[in-house]
Amino acid sequence: MENNKRTIAIVCGGDSSEHDVSLRSGQGLYSFFDKERYNIYIVDVKGTDWHVAFDNGDTAEIDKNDFSFVKDGQRKYFDYAYITIHGQPGENGVMQGYFDLIHLPYSTSGVLVEAMTFDKYVLNNYLRGFGINVADSILLRRGEEYDDEAIAKRIGMPCFVKPAADGSSFGVSKVKNADQLAPALRVAFMEAEEAMIEGFMDGVEISQGIYKTADKCVVLPATEVVTSNEFFDYDAKYNGQVQEITPARLSPETAAEVAKTTSRIYDILHANGIIRIDYIITKDENGKDKVNMLEINTTPGMTVTSFIPQQVRAAGLDIKDVLSDIVENQF
Repeated sequence: MENNKRTIAIVCGGDSSEHDVSLRSGQGLYSFFDKERYNIYIVDVKGTDWHVAFDNGDTAEIDKNDFSFVKDGQRKYFDYAYITIHGQPGENGVMQGYFDLIHLPYSTSGVLVEAMTFDKYVLNNYLRGFGINVADSILLRRGEEYDDEAIAKRIGMPCFVKPAADGSSFGVSKVKNADQLAPALRVAFMEAEEAMIEGFMDGVEISQGIYKTADKCVVLPATEVVTSNEFFDYDAKYNGQVQEITPARLSPETAAEVAKTTSRIYDILHANGIIRIDYIITKDENGKDKVNMLEINTTPGMTVTSFIPQQVRAAGLDIKDVLSDIVENQF
């Protein structure tokens, strides 16, 4: 029976500041997958060190020519890669390009979509062209001159400064006046070559997961994010300084609008696998809810307490079946 199972690599780790968080997602996925249906191995990627991590603590080097490894004297090959790297190289299209070259199916969107969603400034301006509501923003490159007063006048205060292309929660600052721009930019440039200065939107923050297969669309219940921190930063996200309410406390009309927007963005991008879209719900001049896209996560966290597993449970689904749906959709 062992030989009839598909062999799946859970690819985690990566080169960003969230390497260890990605390893936790890898362990979460390992616990979720249907072991009776699949052979599951965790592959830890960091720099050029790619290895399979076995349950007993042993490791086996990955042959990058074909993404194979040797166990008990036998060479083993993967049928599928489930990418759960948060940041480079799994969220920016690089790993996807490698898998395309060796013709190995994988769980995320393709190279172009991954590269685009990884760059927040590019993504926002692309989706704005399709009528998606996003905050105004300015892009700065490391070493580029800027006028902090002009930025404050255009974007308004407070605003956010964040790495433009980085899959982590590091390097993000909430700036309340023009004097705070320079130190915030220094922090952002420690994480990436480009920084985005983005207008502040005052409202309710929510996050919604979605996946589609050839025969169904599954929009998961949204999660409302409530934190006493200045914003949903690393501590709020990973150290419990947040209240997460699933499903989010939205009116039926607003919940339907968010779900419609989520499905539309998925189709605009021709996305694949599970993605998670973050929004801010603000009020327009008439007091009506306005749905604003914040960012898209194409390799969302997959620990037991992460948003997606929470939303899957709230939808009355089994995460094991969801993962099988995603894998089998490409065979």
